[in-house]
Amino acid sequence: MSNLPIIPVALPLVAGIVLALIRERTVASRAVSLLVNCVGLGVAWSLMMKVQSEGIQTLGFGGWAAPYGIFFAVDMLSALMVLVTMVVSTATLLFACFSLDEFRERRFFYAFFQFLLVGVNGSFLTGDLFNLFVWFEVLLISSYALMVLGSEGYQLQETFKYLVINAVSSMLFLIGVAVIYSLTGTLNMADLSVKLALVEDQGAVAAVAVIFMMVFGLKGGLFPLYMWLPRAYFAPPTVISALFGGLLTKVGVYALFRTTSLMFVDNVPFTLPVLIVVSAGTMFFGVLGALAQWDFKRVLSYHIVSQIGYMIMGLAIYTPLALAGAIFYIVHHILVKTALFLIAAAVEKLRGTTNLARLGGVMESRPALAVLFMIAGLSLAGVPPLSGFVAKLMLIRGGLEEQSYFIVVVSVLVSFLTLFSMMKIFRYGFWRSSESADLDETGAGMRIVATSVLVGAGIVLGLGAVWVLPYAELAAEQMLDTQGYIDAVLGPGASN
Repeated sequence: MSNLPIIPVALPLVAGIVLALIRERTVASRAVSLLVNCVGLGVAWSLMMKVQSEGIQTLGFGGWAAPYGIFFAVDMLSALMVLVTMVVSTATLLFACFSLDEFRERRFFYAFFQFLLVGVNGSFLTGDLFNLFVWFEVLLISSYALMVLGSEGYQLQETFKYLVINAVSSMLFLIGVAVIYSLTGTLNMADLSVKLALVEDQGAVAAVAVIFMMVFGLKGGLFPLYMWLPRAYFAPPTVISALFGGLLTKVGVYALFRTTSLMFVDNVPFTLPVLIVVSAGTMFFGVLGALAQWDFKRVLSYHIVSQIGYMIMGLAIYTPLALAGAIFYIVHHILVKTALFLIAAAVEKLRGTTNLARLGGVMESRPALAVLFMIAGLSLAGVPPLSGFVAKLMLIRGGLEEQSYFIVVVSVLVSFLTLFSMMKIFRYGFWRSSESADLDETGAGMRIVATSVLVGAGIVLGLGAVWVLPYAELAAEQMLDTQGYIDAVLGPGASN
């Protein structure tokens, strides 16, 4: 048993406390936060290598054995999520250091940024259902503070709606936890995987499955529960929208992957067919919303929704190939979507707006920014040889092998519509001529560097897929091998 799994939670927690105490010293706050993130990035890489070489890592707290104690359980899926979290948060943090105004920086931005990472990483690492709820609340409280940073009228309005939606979701989460504990007497997810199959009232188990699909559907922005997301993610400063758009919805998606594979896929027969419908609706209606928008940030916000549908597609098909494709897609989307929002933030900093009707000429004044957008936009649409193409090809192949032709047709159609919307942004925001002058040159170079890190990582993900795919395939293999997860947490033969 290694103590390595606790570091991605403990490190930002300590950093957040320190940063709260030195919030008035912005230069020191930037340095401390960036240093902590770089160290966390190294820890996340080490954790993934340890999982690859030694298998699933577990860590119990307080000397209590599973299932009674609190446990962290780190398989390849968890390790990948923590690693990509640290990559995008580090790039976003670097961008924020050269884009946020000092007023917002001093309002505990760096402290809440680290506290958000505590909640996100804790959600990926925990092996306990109630503690998953706790980590969700940690990241939500931090997201409320970041979302309202600056206290502008529209921010306050949308933050209030966001808070209400998540309060309802959290209430449903607690109800689901209470019901499942009454049925099984445990909240350890490995133990639940064993005991749910033994529950006599399988109707109650099905009801719990529906509750959790609603909870994680709300948190992940799935059809038909996504309507809050585009407006909420449009409200905060764009660099914060980048972090939210890249990371927060994926925590809900991860939770759905984890609970479905361990707890419901074998016990509730309708789970996968429902997820097929949800996936198609999420893809299609999300991209329709994007096509109707004339604001850079709003288009990207709706595309958060549509692209999540591809991830759920892989879970719904539930084969090794489809799951590996979905996991690869999650990593691709976190990198590319964050990069696109950062590009929108850079454009907004230069022109003072993200309204496409008032933009133009960015390619002439900032060709590097235009190239970065083109690469990221084509990747999002799934153009070869970029990472989006690799992920979508795996999902389509998985769907064809299982004869899920409906979802395959929807996924291909949505890819073309995504390409159309990216071309609209490029045409009106970058390509057409404009007499508008750039407003703010300060820090423009570092903003390009921060964005280039994520776009470059996406390129490597696509061109180097032959080296990256084994990690996604191992994650899918471990997801399907629920007995291996159970044995790692509870000990060999625990389900017998």
